[in-house]
Amino acid sequence: MTSLVIGGCLRHAETPLPTGAIDNSHYQQLAKQIEIPESPAPSDDMLAATQSPMSLQKSETPNYLDLSLEDTVQLALANSQILRDLGGTLLRTPDVSKSRFDPSVVETDPRTGIESALSAFDAAFTTNISYENNDRALNNVFFGGGTRLLKQNFGTWQSQFTKTAATGTQLAFKNYTQYDRNNAPGNEFPSAWTTWYDIEARHPLMQGGGTNFNRMAGPGAQPGVINGVVIARINNDVALSEFEVGVRNFVSDVENAYWDLYFAYRDVAAKVRARDATLKTWRRIHALNEQGKSGGEAQKEAQAREQYFRFEEEAQNALHGKLIDGTRTNNGSTGGTFRGTGGVYVVERRLRLLTGLPISDGRLIRPSDEPLKAKLVFSWESCLVEALSRREELRRQKWQIKKREVELEANKNFLMPKLDVMGRYRWRGFGNDLVPMGGTGDFNNALSDLVSGRFQEYQAGVELSFPIGFRKAYAAIRHSEMQLARERAILHEQERSVVYDLSNACSEVERAYALVETNLNRRMAAAEQVAAIEATYETETDTATLYLLLDAQRRLAESETSYFRSLVEYQLAIKNVQLEKGTLLDYNEIYLNEGAWPDKAYDDVESQDLRRGEPLPDNPVTRSQWLSQGVYPQSTVPTGTLPTSGSEQSIPTGPTEIPVQEPQELPGVPGVEPASFKASKPSRTTYGSAEVLITP
Repeated sequence: MTSLVIGGCLRHAETPLPTGAIDNSHYQQLAKQIEIPESPAPSDDMLAATQSPMSLQKSETPNYLDLSLEDTVQLALANSQILRDLGGTLLRTPDVSKSRFDPSVVETDPRTGIESALSAFDAAFTTNISYENNDRALNNVFFGGGTRLLKQNFGTWQSQFTKTAATGTQLAFKNYTQYDRNNAPGNEFPSAWTTWYDIEARHPLMQGGGTNFNRMAGPGAQPGVINGVVIARINNDVALSEFEVGVRNFVSDVENAYWDLYFAYRDVAAKVRARDATLKTWRRIHALNEQGKSGGEAQKEAQAREQYFRFEEEAQNALHGKLIDGTRTNNGSTGGTFRGTGGVYVVERRLRLLTGLPISDGRLIRPSDEPLKAKLVFSWESCLVEALSRREELRRQKWQIKKREVELEANKNFLMPKLDVMGRYRWRGFGNDLVPMGGTGDFNNALSDLVSGRFQEYQAGVELSFPIGFRKAYAAIRHSEMQLARERAILHEQERSVVYDLSNACSEVERAYALVETNLNRRMAAAEQVAAIEATYETETDTATLYLLLDAQRRLAESETSYFRSLVEYQLAIKNVQLEKGTLLDYNEIYLNEGAWPDKAYDDVESQDLRRGEPLPDNPVTRSQWLSQGVYPQSTVPTGTLPTSGSEQSIPTGPTEIPVQEPQELPGVPGVEPASFKASKPSRTTYGSAEVLITP
């Protein structure tokens, strides 16, 4: 836009203003100004009241807000009218962001929504009234009723009710009233009122006829333009599937951020413990140096001091974090794969963004759940069946296929000729007045003449029309067939992609758990190595032993970080299996449900039940068996029941985890409290093709 404005200014600047011309530079300047909308203040007072973020300069110990994973997910769903993401989509392209309003937006669309499609069958009332005064000269006396100078007062009133039935039948009830007063010498009455009532019906016998066609295509459909009630309902089902995909991805992102934060706490705890251990060694060597004893040489003191500040740097980065990406969702797994940490403060703000909490309120969110440590073995056959039957994207694509099938079926109707049977019955009345005015005689008023039934007319007929060659109809059918073939091919490839992603997710579970066992053994060995070298260093203060001690301390810190990283990777791998087989929401006990209807809707249904004396039957528009199989089961197994045959095996875990040590509190780095985490235990149990959890 700016370039266009500048270009326009340059174009005008090329031509100098003639002498005496009006200077329009003021308007050119106004054209280049950029305005802002009214009410620039934040829409939420909470945003303006956000506190300054936590940083390394704030040395006070923060107040912790302990949250379980279940509470975090519930909090995020409760505070999310817009399903947030961490990729900046909401700012870059807000139109593609998912929200809880999306299904309602599709359903209430006045062009393609369900109510819009149903409105085509609503009754309509139209009326018009007009009056005219004519004063004209005529060339022919015959057309003037015996005069060449016609003076006339003429009025008409027309009204009608029209309705299109589900069968395609067009019904109409019409009234026409006419008033004519003129100076024609041949008139029997000075004024004449004519009124009649029509009952009309037109029913299509071939093209456009039938309940199924009209519910699929809608009244007045054309080849290739199918927008009936069934299509509108399918569009709504597609929107619901897309909304479920959005909710699933949102829950997955929240879980990713939650375990990112868990790892960040564990990582900073490992860094602080390593720093404290190195500080202890440094202080001991420093004391020997001041006393001039062996083991306190300057190079040893400097070596210990360098390692301390190295761990101090790592602890500061682990606490504050850098603005780097955490869990990734676009590198091989749609559910997200663990990459690393951005530090406690950075990851905590990311979790706050997803949950809808204030970005900074003086408290620090701290995960209270521990990752699962039991080995889980998924049944591939059961997972494969669930993925192909419950995956949200596949269900959405199947609705698209059903839509194309309906369109193809409807377009075939246009290959038939248009053969309509029609009929009309009319009652007429004529009189000097419209209503009785006290006079007597024949044709005294039109209303009495109408009621008497003296003049009745009817008309019946058949109308046939068809295009030679049906070129447009055949084109619509070919187009529908190609669209259907395309959607089926897409479904086939989507199923292949689902199987591919599921295989990766199941394989990742095995890899992640193998690393949990390996890193646990590594952590135990590193701790034993540090203890052995520290015992040796008490008696031997040579340079080699000091180097081994510092190296062992560094290895212990690395092993602790690797262990907790593998735990988080294992937790996310389990979550991703649930995502890939379409049971993530069920796994988190999240179920989508339509909100309550207005009270009047329930009152209307109850009153209709009372009038009918029996329950209302299922609406064939919404319960047609050829359209769907019924309500989608959101839960595979009733809550609280165990599967009759175990699809998973519980396998004993590896070595026992070593106790977590408390870090020392030192000035300059806020303390962390890893001991406050809950004991390791399964947070939930999943059934069907899911896992049976065992506490290690």
